[in-house]
Amino acid sequence: MSQPGDDELHIASFVIQHRTDAAEGLAAAIAVSPELELAIPGETRSVVLCESADRYAVMDRIEQLRAVPGVLNVLLVYHHAEPRDALEAEVEAHPETDLAGVHP
Repeated sequence: MSQPGDDELHIASFVIQHRTDAAEGLAAAIAVSPELELAIPGETRSVVLCESADRYAVMDRIEQLRAVPGVLNVLLVYHHAEPRDALEAEVEAHPETDLAGVHP
């Protein structure tokens, strides 16, 4: 039986503040979760992307990353949820606007 929100896609990004010696452990924690991607690795701050079908999984991933030794903080900086079929729908072209969506 499907639950409300089963057809949603949640897209989130996190800024992770960490010690310099935490980078390897952080990368390993991200590698074991197919929902996570290390978008921008940094010496003491990194950006991680999360795509999930479950809003609770987003929060679980935050807790998973907080548990990595040397991680000081995980900040949720973006979270968007949308029906999956809306994201997969084709975008219609509008001839009255240019490619940037600005009227000539």
